[in-house]
Amino acid sequence: MLMSNTDRAARLHFMANGFRVLSPGDHVVCATSGVRIALDDLRYWSVARQEAYATPALATAAMSG
Repeated sequence: MLMSNTDRAARLHFMANGFRVLSPGDHVVCATSGVRIALDDLRYWSVARQEAYATPALATAAMSG
């Protein structure tokens, strides 16, 4: 049986201009809020912390605190 990536968190390596998928999935989890972020909607992350964020406000708060 083939494995489906639906409802499975992806593991990513974040880079300055994008990310590389290390383990397939359909979403990641926001590091600060715990909200699921579809890979197609992922826009904010920290390269240094290797974390994803759901909104620019959450990303700013995480990086300033």
